[in-house]
Amino acid sequence: MTDIVKQAESYEANELFDIKNSYYIGNYQQCINDAQKEPPNYGNLRLQRDIFMYRAYLAQKKYGIVLAEIKTNSPAELKPFKLLAEYLQTPGNRNSILKTLEQELENMYEINHSLVIVATTIYNHEHNYESALRVLKNDDTLEGVTLSLIIYLRMNRVDLASKEFKKLKEKDEDATLTQMAQAWLNLALGGDKLQEAYYIFQELTDKYGVTALLLNSQSVCYIGQCEYKKAEITLQDALEKDSNDIDSLVNSLFISVHMKVSADVTKRQLNMLRDAYPNSDFIETYNKKEAEFDSLSQAYQ
Repeated sequence: MTDIVKQAESYEANELFDIKNSYYIGNYQQCINDAQKEPPNYGNLRLQRDIFMYRAYLAQKKYGIVLAEIKTNSPAELKPFKLLAEYLQTPGNRNSILKTLEQELENMYEINHSLVIVATTIYNHEHNYESALRVLKNDDTLEGVTLSLIIYLRMNRVDLASKEFKKLKEKDEDATLTQMAQAWLNLALGGDKLQEAYYIFQELTDKYGVTALLLNSQSVCYIGQCEYKKAEITLQDALEKDSNDIDSLVNSLFISVHMKVSADVTKRQLNMLRDAYPNSDFIETYNKKEAEFDSLSQAYQ
């Protein structure tokens, strides 16, 4: 009986690998396609597939699907993603959603990995890194440690991010998340590490296919090396994969300055960002700086 259980667990892990991997490298549609195939009826496979399927829908900004399909009687591991869909779709209700999230966390008597992921994502949006790290404190999964690493990088604490990377290597040195974490850490370190980061992203592309996320990551390597023409070409490929990818749009706008693109094209790129992502950190910061510049200009007229 034990051997049968072990075989089932092994099969479950293998079945989930492609779904998870597609999600991690940004191939969200492939993740959804694979998750919609009829799974076996044993183990935790069906629930885990649904989790990554709904996360992929969220990444595609298809919030309505998540809101419609996750109901009050859905498994506890699915319900947090409905909360995340509400948060992302209705910026005006975020204070209320944050209160609901805090209540959910207070009532979490055992680790609910889905709730941890959602809470971390929301706190990241709020730039509340301290709360995000507090939530992640007891989540020692590969993804939990990776999220801690990302937060430390956002805080410019490369030293602490390096410690998290050591934990990832001890857990699974060859995992896709570990490889991507190493590349992100190398990007933060800069210098010669930029080329190493590029090779990691290229290796992932060769193994699992081209995605906007991987192409955009390679463009960042080029930008760090001042190889703006190569970055421009790579970003064009990324936008062909996903014309609405915010990171590719922001980096293309950055590149346009160095490539001496016409003011009309640059303005069009900015307007595209404003139209697609009016509440993004980049646009909110840009609008604030623009208003400050206009105010100072008037003061000197």
